[in-house]
Amino acid sequence: MVEFRNVSYTYPSGQHALNRINLKIDDSEFAFVVGANGAGKSTLIKLILRELTATEGEVIVNGFNLSTMKKRKIPKLRRTIGVVFQDFRLIPNMTVYDNVAFALRVIDAPTKYIRARVPYVISLVGLTEKARSYPNDLSGGEQQRVALARALVNDPQLLIADEPTGNVDPARSFEIVDLLKAINACGTTVLMVTHQHDLVKYFGGRIININSGTIAFDEFIGGENET
Repeated sequence: MVEFRNVSYTYPSGQHALNRINLKIDDSEFAFVVGANGAGKSTLIKLILRELTATEGEVIVNGFNLSTMKKRKIPKLRRTIGVVFQDFRLIPNMTVYDNVAFALRVIDAPTKYIRARVPYVISLVGLTEKARSYPNDLSGGEQQRVALARALVNDPQLLIADEPTGNVDPARSFEIVDLLKAINACGTTVLMVTHQHDLVKYFGGRIININSGTIAFDEFIGGENET
């Protein structure tokens, strides 16, 4: 669960990024977060990841109170969250398998668990035949699916997809959202930040629109794929 209780954030420069945000995303929900550049979307994500601490109010994520938690607890929080970035952030000299396994190796997961978990997650995103390929040998859509597999390998409670379709072609964009929807159907909470309104209109669901640091719209809408 993600909950913002009267949260504001002001950068050291004096820029007010968020103003008295109240928001609750329940376990197993799927929500789109939309808004113009500079609206506050990135600040919202950084607060969830505890890269920033709220200037005012409380942020609760997966049972952690981020406003009062000690720095030593931050790694424990982040192990409950998977993040998919627009620029993929894959390690070019590692294979698909090793890019995904890396997320488990850095937390000293048992080798036996890695050998079982990594192939399963790679198969989940449809890349079994590419497991020994390198990122530069993959299409943009395939690279994004590797990034998604890496975010999922820790079996996170919450998956944050930050503009995950920004660097792939339109057809692949719909495939990525379909995959995120399938992951969500298995019980993972998904928060997808996007500026691609055609995707939002097509899939529908919960739409959270941030404008000038406030929530301008938070509603469920029907998708075009339902008609």
